[in-house]
Amino acid sequence: MGFIHFGKKQQSLSKNIPFDSDKQIAVIKCSICTGEQVAGFKNKEDGHFTEVMLIRDAKDLEKFKETYKISDIKKEY
Repeated sequence: MGFIHFGKKQQSLSKNIPFDSDKQIAVIKCSICTGEQVAGFKNKEDGHFTEVMLIRDAKDLEKFKETYKISDIKKEY
């Protein structure tokens, strides 16, 4: 039987997630209900979203943008 961990989403960046600007776009997914924002990458072909980082404030957003050298990020609700 596997162990299931329930808890807060991880805030830190995951260094092993690659970003390919030719195949992906940077996106912030925003929850209308909770206001939670998650930064990640959306595949241009199939729309698959890869979650990278929880965005709690402007500082988190800047860290995400600097790490992946991104200037513009699309928001989706």
